[in-house]
Amino acid sequence: MRVLFLSVSDELGGSEMALLDMIAGLKRVRPSWTIGAVLPGRGPLLARAEAAGADCTVVTLPAPLARVGEFASFAAGSSGAPGGRSRAAGRAMLAGRLLAAATVVPSYLSRLRKVVGAFRPSIVHTNGFKAHVLGARACGGARLVWHMHEYISDRKVSRRLLAAHAGRASAILANSASVATDVRQALPGAAAPQVVYNAVDLTSFDPGGPAEDLDSRAGWSPANGPVVRIGLVATFARWKGHEVFLRAIASLPASLPVRAYIIGGPLYATAGSQYGLDELTRVAAALGVSDRVGFTGYLPAASAMRALDVVVHASTRPEPFGLVIAEAMACGRALVTSATGGAGELIEAGVDALTHTPGDSSDLARQLARLAGDAALRGSLGAHARASAERRFDSTRLAHEIAQVYERIA
Repeated sequence: MRVLFLSVSDELGGSEMALLDMIAGLKRVRPSWTIGAVLPGRGPLLARAEAAGADCTVVTLPAPLARVGEFASFAAGSSGAPGGRSRAAGRAMLAGRLLAAATVVPSYLSRLRKVVGAFRPSIVHTNGFKAHVLGARACGGARLVWHMHEYISDRKVSRRLLAAHAGRASAILANSASVATDVRQALPGAAAPQVVYNAVDLTSFDPGGPAEDLDSRAGWSPANGPVVRIGLVATFARWKGHEVFLRAIASLPASLPVRAYIIGGPLYATAGSQYGLDELTRVAAALGVSDRVGFTGYLPAASAMRALDVVVHASTRPEPFGLVIAEAMACGRALVTSATGGAGELIEAGVDALTHTPGDSSDLARQLARLAGDAALRGSLGAHARASAERRFDSTRLAHEIAQVYERIA
């Protein structure tokens, strides 16, 4: 079997981490298979994919194609939209970017088809909406697998493009039952989606591994006494709940010995989809929490989480899966999550995590105050979370499920 993965991001977001788990797992459970990957640039994914065992080729994704995205159309005019644009202005901006992208697609497809043809894949496995469409037009005689990591129903342009190409996909994978339901509703004529939950490297995310010095990373002096460290670990995507987190920290009583951290940074090229660091620091200053919230930048997730007492997942929209949730659980950390969408499938509320209402900073603050004052509860949640992760998120399970899909359709 020759498997070729196609990604339109070379960063290390959730779907890219899932890709790495699949590559490493397949090399382990099907060592005779040849695994390749086509990446859009030489970002951090390249070295990690090669280390996992993939034969990688870079086919540079043109900037107009990399930047096009639907955030401007569905978020413009909402509270999270940058610049207060109207929805009409957002749609006009999206139309302009789509036209710019259309001019570069033919040359990109020509280069992509040459690479795919030279690899001679049995399976082309695509990651991301753009990759699904491009893969459908470049996979030749290979079987095509679409891996859905996001909802499609609220993205009109993507939904239409995917519907037009869905007949080419021999199999569709969804990273949660929530996403699978969305795919069935949005693409009624497509192959029935199969739920395959993402995995976590349980060894790398062992609770006993090394921990980051978050205070140093945030530019702070060491704490004078015991503190409870609370962190939001996320890309700077606008729906990841950074402002909700900052408002919740601002609501905590000053008497609580809490230090809070925002761990991560802007990641993707899609225009308008994420905060800048300067924007978030201004929000923190306006809320009066600049001395209580540190910005560390991107850090390895496992060592960052092990330095926290409480990990926060604060997404304001339903989460397709929520890799941070699975990683925090594997690290044995107390977790507070906005458990909607796929995220709600990963936890047992009150046993291995606490939940809060998405977007409700007061509710989040209540849960954080509860955990900050109860070390026994933090310990109980963390222990149960690790046990849950060992049952649900083993990477060997993921690899076997993926391999069986390939073998069935090939």
